[in-house]
Amino acid sequence: MSAGKPPFDMNGIVGSHDILLVTLDTLRYDVAVALEAAGSLPNLLPPGASWERRHSPGSFTYAAHAAMFAGFLPTPVTPGPHPRLFAATFPGSETTGSRTWVFDAPDLPAGLARAGYHTVCVGGVGFFNKLTPLGSALPSLFAESHWEPAFGVTNPSSLERQIDRAEEVLADRREPVFLFVNVSALHQPNHFYLPGAAGDSLESHAAALRYVDRHIARLYALMRRRRPCLVIVCSDHGTAYGEDGHVGHRIGHEVVWTVPYTEFVLESNAAL
Repeated sequence: MSAGKPPFDMNGIVGSHDILLVTLDTLRYDVAVALEAAGSLPNLLPPGASWERRHSPGSFTYAAHAAMFAGFLPTPVTPGPHPRLFAATFPGSETTGSRTWVFDAPDLPAGLARAGYHTVCVGGVGFFNKLTPLGSALPSLFAESHWEPAFGVTNPSSLERQIDRAEEVLADRREPVFLFVNVSALHQPNHFYLPGAAGDSLESHAAALRYVDRHIARLYALMRRRRPCLVIVCSDHGTAYGEDGHVGHRIGHEVVWTVPYTEFVLESNAAL
């Protein structure tokens, strides 16, 4: 991606394509690129797609997603300015370019809804569980939102259950859809993805990403059934496994702020 403009003219994408935003919650950049280099992510990264090194807009789930839903996706690490894919109307914005889709609304789901999209959230971690007022704040931005314990961090089959729900949601929809999926599998606890592991580690974090790769193709296939789909896959933030004595996130550490990002278009097979 060049510093001058986004790779897609979003003014042509919005309205003609479905949009899928997948956040791989807590996924570390170093783990993501290592598995890509090893050829372990053939489904998550289709031909032509690769991880880009970016900086998160927040060091934990709520902050990062609040920014992304305002149009501030993770920022390229090279010097900018970097025109954004989406941007709310905002006087003086230096990252709104001619290829940026601009919405006159407080958040991206509302902007896309005004453009004729049905907006759907399939939550994963606790900030999407709708069990508390805080856990309801982000899902409330969407016309339709879903969460159940099977989608959460304690279920080793969480992504499979989330995709099951996405399939139900998409079954009868004819209008364009903005589907957001927060994948909880990478978040601790993730030791159960590594047989014999006694606790969470970088190795079990990597095993969780391999689990995601085994199942994500089904989600992509669902999106291709309808119309072309712009796919954005990224981490909201990383997480520490002992670096400089740190464990977890919501801290200003390199392993937290640096995230993997990719974007690509899935062509429709609706006519096949």
